[in-house]
Amino acid sequence: MGEPQLDALLVQRNIILILLLMLAAAAWAVLVWATPGHVGMDTPVASSTGIYATLFLTSWVVMMVAMMFPATAPMFLAFHKDQSAKYQPDDAFAFTWIFITAYLFVWALAGIAAYTGELVASAVRYSLGPTIAAQLGGVVILLAGVYQLTPLKELCLRECRMAIATTTWHGEKTNLFNMGLLHGFFCVGCYLPLFVTLYPLGMSIGAMAVITFIVLAEKALPWPTPVRYTTAVVLVL
Repeated sequence: MGEPQLDALLVQRNIILILLLMLAAAAWAVLVWATPGHVGMDTPVASSTGIYATLFLTSWVVMMVAMMFPATAPMFLAFHKDQSAKYQPDDAFAFTWIFITAYLFVWALAGIAAYTGELVASAVRYSLGPTIAAQLGGVVILLAGVYQLTPLKELCLRECRMAIATTTWHGEKTNLFNMGLLHGFFCVGCYLPLFVTLYPLGMSIGAMAVITFIVLAEKALPWPTPVRYTTAVVLVL
């Protein structure tokens, strides 16, 4: 019984990893294809319509899949391993995707806040002129750099990096979806200010790639603090 179950878990682990990377690759392909249109996030005339709101939120979710799935894959795999110790392989596999869905749902909610920010940015851009809009964009980048040095950023990053059994959201009494939501909230708290800088940076593929690299470095490298501080200095300067 032990050997077949271990084989099944290994196969499931590989399937989860491959699917996550395939989803991220597909999302990057969509972003590259949509770059001339700024990923559907630069249409002030239509910004109050339901069609544009839907397009914006869809584009936002695609962007989160592309930029967050590669760096968060180790936590998803750790969650699968944790569940496989308690349940049958098929159940653990299904529970992992519930966790991933809840995590992505939180980023979708963050997209609503980002959409509101886009409406405000469009109003500022067209009412105050490009010079003041550029200055406000500089303030956004400056604040994102300062946020990198705050205790809240450090707390959220620690939660994103620590072993799953020691996270504050892990517990037998917490249901699967809630665990995914809580992990998503910590991730949003960790990286939303960085994503907001994409507005003044023009939603370019280059800017997305740099932020993806920062997220991956902060989550994967043994010493995330130098990455955090270096990012802060670069953004502030």
